[in-house]
Amino acid sequence: MTSDERFDRLMELVVHGFELAGVAVLVIGALAAFVHAALVARRDGAATAYETARRSVGRAILLGLELLIIADIVLTITVDATLDSALALGLIVIVRTFLSFSLEVELEGSLPWRRRPAPSGQGAADASGEGPSA
Repeated sequence: MTSDERFDRLMELVVHGFELAGVAVLVIGALAAFVHAALVARRDGAATAYETARRSVGRAILLGLELLIIADIVLTITVDATLDSALALGLIVIVRTFLSFSLEVELEGSLPWRRRPAPSGQGAADASGEGPSA
């Protein structure tokens, strides 16, 4: 076995590792979200549980998609470096990026450029002289 064949085999294993990690995040994240939502439902009601499950599943999907994109990039760059595979990767990345963007907007409730920055802590306001006067 030549060093190129060993490298390709190693990269295929790396790709399979990222694919397995992506699927595991999707499955385990969804299951954990539903278990957490069931606990929230007992404490806070069904409406809060639904929102909790929705957000948690969305976050699991986003992380799982990121891992699957990594697998596709590694595969295309190291193992299957052809124009066809690069074009397929481009299409996959575009679709997954659109899906990730859509999920992010759905979870946050606004477009990223329309979000207000998080308010700074009390210490920052005091240091700038804009905090409440004593």
